[in-house]
Amino acid sequence: MNATDHILVVDDDAEIRRLLHDYLARNGYRVSTARDGQEMRRVLRGGALDLVVLDIMLPGEDGLELCRQLRADGEIPIVMLTARDDATDRVVGLELGADDYLAKPFQPRELLARIKSVLRRTRALPPNLRRAPIPAGLRFAGWRLDTGARELTAPDGVLVPLSSGEYRLLVTFLEHPQAVLSRDQLLDLTRGRDAAPFDRSIDVQVSRLRQKLRDDAREPALIRTVRSEGYVLACEVASA
Repeated sequence: MNATDHILVVDDDAEIRRLLHDYLARNGYRVSTARDGQEMRRVLRGGALDLVVLDIMLPGEDGLELCRQLRADGEIPIVMLTARDDATDRVVGLELGADDYLAKPFQPRELLARIKSVLRRTRALPPNLRRAPIPAGLRFAGWRLDTGARELTAPDGVLVPLSSGEYRLLVTFLEHPQAVLSRDQLLDLTRGRDAAPFDRSIDVQVSRLRQKLRDDAREPALIRTVRSEGYVLACEVASA
């Protein structure tokens, strides 16, 4: 943790704002709070932030919409708070660009651990692998991905269904075309805190994604294996 790390807590519950403000401040962070999107933007205009803790259930603009706005404007790390352990909320939040999530009720020390982990992870990634705003549509090798509808269209016009994991993996490759990504980098970029050390499931996900892309496993033309290093999307990507 840097001595100047500045955390913004966005939650409409005054008691939660007070509790998290005091707890994080005691652990060495500079803390600002906001009760809604309007106050969040006011804090953002006031100076640089290192991470945002963002509740999903907010009055007016909800946390998912605010997450979308934050990610469109930059790379600031985001930890989302969900009112329940809802898989849909988690998946949507992560796909919009959140770096982690935590279901209420939670212990402040667990949130502190998540904040430290996200800051450490995002700072460990080289600048060219950090998150950037995702265009609404992406084209590559005759394929088209609609990131709003999460629809993948083949060159022959057929819609190809993707699981949540396949979608996140494809978006990661499309964000970093022709760059070799190690397994650890792919795990960090697609799964965050759920990635376990020495997790080889990324190989299974790559294999499944190749099948969806009709990429010959013996001589793949799109997602190629770089021996002892990882994988690379070996084609150009353009906004659609």
